Amino acid sequence: MPKRVDHAERRSQIAEALVRVAGRRGLHAVGMRDVAAEAGVSLRLVQYYFETKEKLLLFGLEHLAERFGERATSRVRAAGDSPGPRAMVEALLMAALPTDEESRTFHFVYTSYAVLAVTDQALAAQPFIKNPDAAEDAVTELLRQAREADLLRPGVDPRLEAAGLLALSAGLGTGILVGQRGPESAAAVLGHHLDRIFHTPGQGRE
Repeated sequence: MPKRVDHAERRSQIAEALVRVAGRRGLHAVGMRDVAAEAGVSLRLVQYYFETKEKLLLFGLEHLAERFGERATSRVRAAGDSPGPRAMVEALLMAALPTDEESRTFHFVYTSYAVLAVTDQALAAQPFIKNPDAAEDAVTELLRQAREADLLRPGVDPRLEAAGLLALSAGLGTGILVGQRGPESAAAVLGHHLDRIFHTPGQGRE
């Protein structure tokens, strides 16, 4: 009896190979033949599942986003049973910083997608990510919860602060990648800005 092929698993296997190669060489230098060799499958099989390089890249981006979501969820769970809005915001922001090999690959490859989409017409014609505001919406909601619990300093706008914090996290991540600063320094900068937004219960507000 022929072995049943799990097509979803095979597609994920190929996407993982794409991420590994892109993490080493840069997304612009990755071809379908490179991905096939990394995955240990034939070029014909990669073409069967994805047809074109653009389709492979877009699926790889979705796969990368799913992996980041799992990493962020794990960070939040590690913060405890009832971490509170600040701890959850910090966990989400820290998850994106390249502090280990997995997060370094995520930040490097995800940034490569953004840069490549600027010049690649086929990629630019597709939605870069399905829900581009998902992270901003999540952080905004956490900040709104903090405001309702009287944990934010006066005048803090949850939406504007969420956008700023995510942009800060992305910039700090790039700084780590190029050697401008270390992970500890980046975490300290994030902590400083969170201190500016949140006030400590029992110590009053500025």
